[in-house]
Amino acid sequence: MTELEKIAASAVERALKGGAAGAECTISDGAEFEAGVRMREVESLKEAASRGAGIRVLAGQRSGSSYTSDFSRDGISKMVDAALELAKITSEDPYAGLPEECGRFDGDLKLYDDAVAALETPWKIAQAMAAEASALSADPRVTNSKGASFESHLGTRVFANSRDFAGSYRSSSCGLAAQPVASQNGSTERDYWYTSSRTAAGLESAELVGRKAAERAVRRLNPRKVATQRAPVIFEPRTARMLLGEIFDAVSGSSVYRHASFLTGKLGEKIASEILTVVDDGTLPGLFGSSPFDDEGVASRRTVVIERGVLKNYLLNTYTARKLGLHTTGNASRGLSGSAGVGPGNFYIEAGSETPEQIIAGLPRGLYVTELIGATANTVTGDYSSGAAGLWIENGELAYPVSEITIAGNLQQMMTELERAGSDLEFRASVASPTILVREMTISGH
Repeated sequence: MTELEKIAASAVERALKGGAAGAECTISDGAEFEAGVRMREVESLKEAASRGAGIRVLAGQRSGSSYTSDFSRDGISKMVDAALELAKITSEDPYAGLPEECGRFDGDLKLYDDAVAALETPWKIAQAMAAEASALSADPRVTNSKGASFESHLGTRVFANSRDFAGSYRSSSCGLAAQPVASQNGSTERDYWYTSSRTAAGLESAELVGRKAAERAVRRLNPRKVATQRAPVIFEPRTARMLLGEIFDAVSGSSVYRHASFLTGKLGEKIASEILTVVDDGTLPGLFGSSPFDDEGVASRRTVVIERGVLKNYLLNTYTARKLGLHTTGNASRGLSGSAGVGPGNFYIEAGSETPEQIIAGLPRGLYVTELIGATANTVTGDYSSGAAGLWIENGELAYPVSEITIAGNLQQMMTELERAGSDLEFRASVASPTILVREMTISGH
């Protein structure tokens, strides 16, 4: 047992001795770094470390929580005592409690890379500089920059509860981004590209990041407006994952038991096109949503949420599972204190067989969305709208940029009318999607 695991276990033991019927303790210990550059000069440097512990105690059907950054014996004791006092005055909740079974995924999830810890500050700054330089030199129309940055993070997560569970895992991540500005004929546009990985070797090169960011900015120059109409809409992976985030909210047990989801009561029903299969998997090695156990000490797993259009599962923690008369899917997510919410593992749409180019080539006309602005989704009704920018498709080709438009539809209808899923699934975050094509949406222009 590591030193931090011992601290967590001792907090749980103290809570039980203080009269708690159950307890769970979370500890987070991490360090982060960020270097920002702009126009070939260092603009910001941030290096920070943080550590904290939180406990949740159960007294009958009441619960109380507290947290601290003081890991001394006295600091932990004060944290536990504060939670025990709060438990005396909170409301009773018959669904509160610890999970029935705890455990961990046994395989190597490749969450930590020593090479990230070994990266030196001058090299990180040089990477940001190189990404911005690549963007500025990629095209004469790239005349300015909103900057480039390199980030890294190292962390340890610890969890222990009164079900005799104690575990911990280390994680690392790093990322590089560039945001150039292009100008031509009075038109000024910006865009960005980024790369992220658990490992240092998994990053795309600084030159590639800068070049792709520049290409994306340049292709947005001199945008046109389009007439209000209904037309097919293609979401590139970056915008498709934002759309998928709205679907996550609809399948989250927190929304379902409150009847705040249009998918409440629809388990086993066909709710989408056969093209759509959505999976949540916290056991994929090296990815951002992977972990050996969730934030209640339940082993991570693979859960098929939607299979060929049929709703198979909601995503649940222990509390929402009890509310719905189901079993947890190992999706508990929490900060240091309080009750757990529901969060994704690696939540993604399964890839199809067609390339993005093939999907675009199949459309006589339509919209290819590269940016969503101020999206709003009503998970009760499924109504969805967002400001958007992108490229207009004519005769199977990306013809010209468009901006100042709004796209609108209904999530239920959009899932039903999903016609294509591309082969370009990549995990740059815990929520990921390939390129997707929705048969028709309302596009509001001029």
